[in-house]
Parts: sequence; C-alpha cells; structure tokens
Amino acid sequence: MNYSSLEECLIDLEKNGHLVRIKEEVDPNLEMAAIHLRVHEAGGPALLFENVKGSKFRAASNIFGSLTRSKFIFRQTFEAVQKIIELKNDPMKAIKNPFKNINTGLAAIKALPLKNPSFKPVLHQQIHVSDLPLIKHWPMDGGAFVTLPQVYTEDIDKPGIMNANLGMYRVQLSGNEYELNKEIGLHYQLHRGIGVHQSKANKKGLPLKVSCFVGGPPSHSLSAVMPLPEGLSEMLFAGLLGGRRFRYTYVDGFAVSTDADFVITGEVYPGENKPEGPFGDHLGYYSLTHNFPLMKVHKVFARKNAIWPFTVVGRPPQEDTAFGNLIHELTGNAIKEEIPGLKEVHAVDAAGVHPLLLAIGSERYTPYMPAKQPAEILTIANHILGTGQLSLAKFLFITADDTNQLSTHNIKEYFQYVLERIDLKRDVHFYTNTTIDTLDYSGTGLNAGSKVVFAAYGEKQRALCNEVPQVLKELQSFTNAQLALPGIITLQTTQFETYEKAQPEIEQLNTLLKDKLNELQTTPLIILCDDSTFAAATLNNFLWIAFTRCNPSHDMYGIDAFVKHKHWGCNGPLVIDARIKPHHAPPLEKDPATERKIARLFAKGGSLENIKF
Repeated sequence: MNYSSLEECLIDLEKNGHLVRIKEEVDPNLEMAAIHLRVHEAGGPALLFENVKGSKFRAASNIFGSLTRSKFIFRQTFEAVQKIIELKNDPMKAIKNPFKNINTGLAAIKALPLKNPSFKPVLHQQIHVSDLPLIKHWPMDGGAFVTLPQVYTEDIDKPGIMNANLGMYRVQLSGNEYELNKEIGLHYQLHRGIGVHQSKANKKGLPLKVSCFVGGPPSHSLSAVMPLPEGLSEMLFAGLLGGRRFRYTYVDGFAVSTDADFVITGEVYPGENKPEGPFGDHLGYYSLTHNFPLMKVHKVFARKNAIWPFTVVGRPPQEDTAFGNLIHELTGNAIKEEIPGLKEVHAVDAAGVHPLLLAIGSERYTPYMPAKQPAEILTIANHILGTGQLSLAKFLFITADDTNQLSTHNIKEYFQYVLERIDLKRDVHFYTNTTIDTLDYSGTGLNAGSKVVFAAYGEKQRALCNEVPQVLKELQSFTNAQLALPGIITLQTTQFETYEKAQPEIEQLNTLLKDKLNELQTTPLIILCDDSTFAAATLNNFLWIAFTRCNPSHDMYGIDAFVKHKHWGCNGPLVIDARIKPHHAPPLEKDPATERKIARLFAKGGSLENIKF
C-alpha cells in the first residue's frame, strides 16, 4: 500500500498479523522502552501503545523490527526504487534500454515533492513539547528523547526543498538544563549534512531554521537514514519509496511536512550550545554528556489522533539493525560503483557498525609478480576511509578473493580467510590522531582516536588453532584462555587501571610468549578482556567486546613487536587489549524494577501474553 499516514500503515500491519495493541496504561519513563526491548528480542510484532501515561497521544514502536516486516511495508515500491538507485549509479543502462526503463523515469517524476497541498493534517492543532509522550529509554538517560526524528534543514545559500537535508539526528526533549517547552537539544555527528548548513548560517551570523518531523508515512523515516547518492533528495526518495509525493508547506518561514504526525519548529543560533545526554546508544553503551546545538522551540504541531513513533537502541542487534539490512538491499551496488575495485563492504552491526568494517576488493595491479601481496586493496582501503560515513570505521579488514567465493557477511569464514593469510610483519597499518565515531568512547576524546587497516592477500600462511594452545593455558596472571574463533584466543586478566600500569602488564605477556613463537604459529590474535568466558561465548560477544573497547594506537600490541622505518609489525600474535578503561562510557543495563513492572503485560490476560520467547 501507498500509505498517506503512519496510522494507515499500522492498520495494515494489524490486519496482516504484524501488530499488537497495548491497552493498559504504560509509563513512558523506562516502561515503554523495556517492553519494546523484550518484544523485539523475541522477534515480536510492531506495538501500538494506546494509553501512554501523562499524554493524550498514542505511541508506536518496533514498526521496522524485522527485515520481513520492513519489506512488507514497502512491498509495492521496493523493486522500483532499487531500479532507480541502480540507474542513478549506472545511467548508461537507461541510455542503452530507454523503453525498458521508461516506467522508472516516470516514477521519479511523479515523486517530486508537492508544495502547499490542499489538505494539511499536521496543522490540526498546536501543542507543547510537554504534551508529547516523553519517553526515557535507559536508566541513566539525561531525559526524554526523540529516537525516530526527521530533522529538516535548508542550505541558506541555496534555499528550497531540493537542496535541503533530512537526517535522523537524535533530539533531547527534556532534562539537563533545557527549559521545557522552550528549548530542546540537537545531537549530530561527523559527516552530516546539517553541519554544513549550520556552518553556512553561522558565517552569516544567522540562526539556522530547523524543523523536526515525527511520524508520517514510514517512507519518511527511512529516507532520513538513507545514505543517498549525491544529488538525490531525501524528500524525492521518500516520495519514490512511499509511492506518494512528499507534501510540505511553510509556516512562519519553517518547512512543515504536512503528512507528519508531529512537527517541532525552531532555530539554532550561532555559538549557543547546552549539555546533551547521556543517552543509551547503539554501540551498547551510554553516550555521555557533551555540549551540542541548542534549538529554541518556535511551535509544535500535531495532526488529529497523532501517533508518536519511537525505537530503542542499545547493544545490537536492535530495530536499527533491520533498518541497516533494508538499506543494504535497497542500495545494492551503490558503494561498489563509487569505489573502483571494491566488491563488497560490510559494517558489522554486532560491533556497533562503525567500529568494524569488513571489505573485499580486487588485486589487479601486479599480475606479472610471482608473489601475491597487498597492492590494490591498500588503495581501496584509503578510498573507503575517505568516503562518507565509511570514513568513521575504526577497524578495517580488507582482502581479495580471486575465486569470488568469500563473503563479508559470513563473518566466521571471513576472519578465518584473513587470519590464515595475514602477515603481521607487513599487513597492519595504523592511522593515529584522527577522527572516529562520536559515539565511540574508546579513543582519546570526543570524535578523537585512531584507526587500523588489516590488508591481507596472498597464499595461505598458516593453519589456525581450533583449541587453546597449551602454552596459553599455562600462563600466570593471564588466565581462563578460551577459543573465540579459529586462531583467536581470549585471555582474562586484572582490571585495567592506567596505561602506565598496562605497559608492564603487556611486557610481562610479551616476555612469557616471545620465546614460544613456534607454539603460537596457529594463533595470530589474542584478546585481553575482563571476562574471557563471556567474550568467547558467542560470535556477537566477541565482536562487541573486541572492537568497541579498543583504541588501536593505544590498545593494540604484538608479541615480539618492532618498528622499522616507522612501520609497526610483530613476529608473534597480535594482542588487542579489550578491557574496559576508566574513560569508557558505561555499558547499558536494564533496570530490574522496571522489568518486574512490565511482567504484568506478558502474564495471562495481558496484552502481550501470546508473545513467544
């Protein structure tokens, strides 16, 4: 269906067994988020909260909770949008097959945004921020947040909707120093279009006009997170995917999405910031309190019987994982077309997306050389780290597979392939004192840290251990050795205190192992952690522990390491210190009291008694 509203979508989901209504009163302070997390974990349906404590508005969550449900929502337009993105990446296809692609072109024309429609449902009523469902998601959150916002800004030099930016940047509605109903906080990170718009407005000494749309047809939410090709407007994409033109108007100089359920308008003035956060984020930790732009609220609008959509992020996989999977299916070859020689790239969700990137490239530079070694993949790696949000990758593994049998999405097989071939004396490349993801607290400060590229290609150099080598079982101070994956061993040691104290600890490990290199040939990677049993218990645990808790320049070591002509390498295993550091953000933990409270909904007679766990 081509939905004209969020409610149309939810009714359709309910008719087809994808939605459950919760009739009991539910508290937006922790309870709603806890219910969402439990239902999502069980692979359950979308949820419609009909009785939100303290608000007259209903709320909905888990709408995009699975790839199957997301594709069901966009079932009528999905393939057409795939073709349009494909043509955007390869316009020669349209030239070669003009009649075959004529419908695609017509669909794009019909999706152009529609200004000043006759029906403007979102302007039905003017309300206050305090009237909204003020949902607090995790116990240490700084207040209530919008977690599915569509934040709209325009380029002050090139005004108008076709040069505008629509992004999903979290919005803090209450708490901290914000004056309720008058101020809210905008959190946006590196490589975001809104930053360009604010910079231009600041240079002219003018406030940036911001409109935050919430709800509306589901295509609007997805368009706000799509990594679209340059020149393709998010509003045009929303029309394409929704099969319905993006309808908008202007009120007091602010753009308003007329099909949205809610719109908050306001201005961001140059140099005006306030503390935002903490917030339980998608890496599985809290992002802490930092100064971010302050938005002074102008007006808040809501349609009749509006519904407040929200999601809950935390340690992946969560609902945003399905977002990512849907985007991957829609965009197809977009990244490969942008980066020559790249065959496949995978931002690993279980590691928090940006901390770990796996890639497969091509090796075509030196076919005349008898020995296979990294060449083209090094160029591709640099291109990846200079491309949009891929540039936020902290660990980048890249290889080439001449047989085209390897996939980055088979993570165990991928790691085995790379670790069998990596030359630790040659293939580890550090990028120090650089930018990393805003939400990653493993570095030296906000947005500051390091990166590392593992570029491995060539013949197989080693077999990998499938059990813990005896020498690692016999270590003192480094205990409970566990096999995480073939060739990867987790070791447990004392709690991390300071880098000054860590240095002799690592040197002790080096002393114990550097004379045992023959016994460690099958073990190229050792992970130091606080709980090695937990870290090795599942693939997701390993990925989360190893790659979210390490700053490569500070927390990576090697047995029998050396520096030669400014290149670092090691003759023995690589060591990643993935212990929690004092400067790290705390991991997310559910509130036991809230968990007990929501049990009533899952008991016999409760709205969610049929959810299977």
